[in-house]
Order: sequence, then C-alpha cells, then structure tokens
Amino acid sequence: MDLHELTHPYTPGATPGPASYLLVWDAPNLDMGLGAILGGRPTSAHRPRFDAIGRWLIGEAQALADASGQRVEPEATVFTNVSPQGADSVRPWVEALRNVGFAVFAKPKSDEDSDVDKDMLAHIERRQAEGVLRGVVVASADGQNFLEPIEALAADGIPVTVIGFHEHASWAVNSPDVRFIDLEDIPGVFREPLPRVNLDALPEGGAWLQPFRPLISLLTNTREQ
Repeated sequence: MDLHELTHPYTPGATPGPASYLLVWDAPNLDMGLGAILGGRPTSAHRPRFDAIGRWLIGEAQALADASGQRVEPEATVFTNVSPQGADSVRPWVEALRNVGFAVFAKPKSDEDSDVDKDMLAHIERRQAEGVLRGVVVASADGQNFLEPIEALAADGIPVTVIGFHEHASWAVNSPDVRFIDLEDIPGVFREPLPRVNLDALPEGGAWLQPFRPLISLLTNTREQ
C-alpha cells in the first residue's frame, strides 16, 4: 500500500468510499502539549514527522484488514486553525502535509469558539453515517470534547485509539474502552527524544514545568468576558 493512498477527501454529495481507518489530528491541541513539554516552540528535531505517522497508520489499517478479511484504507486529516495574517507561515507546512498524503482542514482562528474540535467530530460522524468507518484514531488530549463521543463509538464496536502525550491525556490512558498510544512511542516520529518530566519519577534536584500559556494571556481573557 502506497503512502499517498492516505488521502480520502470528503466531497459533499459524493458516493461513500471504501472502508476507512480514520485518523483525525488536532493540531492546535497537540502543538500546545508539545510546547508545554519543550518549554517553548519546537525546533525541527522535536516536530512530529508525519511520514512516520502515515506509515504507522498504514500498518494499523493493514492489520485491521487482515483481521477482518476486507479491504480497509487508511485516511488521515490534520485539523488546524490559521490566525489572521498567519497564512504565509502556515502554507509550507500545509503543503508538506498534503504532499505526504494527509488531507488538511484549515479554519480561521477568530475567537475561542473557532476551535476545530466540532469539525473533527463532524468528520468522524460523517464517516460513520456513510457506513465506511472501521476504526478511529484521535490525536488529541482534549478529553472534554472527545471522550464521550469516542466511548460511544467503542460501544458500537468500532475500535478507537487515542494518540498524544500521556502527561496530558489521563482520560484516555485510564479509559477501559480506548487504546492509548504515546506519540513518542510511534517509531520515527521524533528525531530526538523529548525532554519529558514525569511527576511520578522526578529527579532529586527537581524539575521545571513550563506554563501552558503566557501569564499575560489572563488580561486577554478578562477583556473577552
């Protein structure tokens, strides 16, 4: 199976495609989690390699096909926000994703309600309604929005996997209905090990845990309320 078979784009009114093993990637959420681990913006050594993620997804889809005896195609979409005047900086990344074989859903970032979570859930629901959904991988640490819907999928017999960082996804790690895979455990995703801090095994000298966002962001939140 070729890596470029990962595209399975949605076209309104189109006939449903083949059985799908679906990955939805919450870029804003995982970027925030990675930044928290690194204590700042990631360098190229600590940015996830989507070709490695694609190869892993192909293997997962093939294993499911072998077990079920039917053709199952991998499908991957990265969901992201684009801030005002941010298109030029994001464009090379979006083009690189599409060149690997990922679809991209991009949405303007205008306010706190313009997150892509609802769009991710709508895409999953669309595939399920089409009758083609055979498995789901959710790449996100957002348990508030995703836990209930994916547990409902699991109850319907659709295998569900969550990939992310175990520090930020205890809801998935502890769910009996969800398989959790730490992003760093997928072969080749990061060129170098992440500088992670485990609260259950802190070094004797202690460790610094960086904030998820600048303190000054409180002023922005106050003005919006």
